Amino acid sequence: MSDTVEFAKMNGLGNKILVVDMRGRKDMVTPQAAIALNAHAETAFDQIMAIHDPRAQGTDAYIDILNCDGTKAQACGNGTRCVVQALASETGKKTFTFQTVAGILNASEHEDGMISVDMGMPRFRWDDIPLAEEFHDTSRIELQIGPIDNPVLHSPAVMSMGNPHAVFWVKSDPMTFDLERFGPLLENHPMFPEKANITLAQVISDTALRTRTFERGAGLTLACGSAACAAAVSAARTGRTGRTVEIDVASSPVRIPLTIEWREDNHVVMTGPAEWEWAGRVDPVNGTWARDTAQEKAAL
Repeated sequence: MSDTVEFAKMNGLGNKILVVDMRGRKDMVTPQAAIALNAHAETAFDQIMAIHDPRAQGTDAYIDILNCDGTKAQACGNGTRCVVQALASETGKKTFTFQTVAGILNASEHEDGMISVDMGMPRFRWDDIPLAEEFHDTSRIELQIGPIDNPVLHSPAVMSMGNPHAVFWVKSDPMTFDLERFGPLLENHPMFPEKANITLAQVISDTALRTRTFERGAGLTLACGSAACAAAVSAARTGRTGRTVEIDVASSPVRIPLTIEWREDNHVVMTGPAEWEWAGRVDPVNGTWARDTAQEKAAL
């Protein structure tokens, strides 16, 4: 394959990630390539994390993020952990600073293999999220789905974690709700001019939550790190939990909880695993790819 780059198929708690090495190139992974890759069972993904040469002084890389429908994403916590694991394997470094559209992210790999990502500060102003109309209190806005007198979901907390989020609090297991049907309606609701990630969250205890997410531009995914952060912040903001919680991502096949800490400096730090699956080469223009069958595990 000519004019190709290395990529790795990885996952963060089941969140399907393609880490594509675009260092040394000026072009970007195209939306057409993303759509083509997602159409194949072996390379179907939730997000592409494309690693580019650093653009800002003091950073290790610029990360361009694409959803499986070819649209851009501002943030992906599970994908960032995958990038850290890939680069740590390549370089031996344990701490990294990345630039994204959403801002600067600091991340580190721990001795036990868990990876922490500083996801930055949540934003609550209605026009920062953004919403289509002004709400003074975004910890609970007027929005519901289902009958007016008996809505299935209602009154979500909304915020930006670099991307827009709506968190609906539910009293029963999030897996019992038909989120595959409700998700597209809510993601594309006129309230969200840039669409939104839709999360169902259940309080398990004052230190634990259970979540399930319909991701903007990706659909029903096995896990979403920024949504876990949004749920944790919303829980602490509304007095449902303290500022550090473990999140059981209900749809994830990996039964390791994410630990989310909303620090006193207002930064949200997410800690969890990443898993390398296999490597290959891909044309970032058209998405043509080939698996490297000789490579059991290698850094980018």
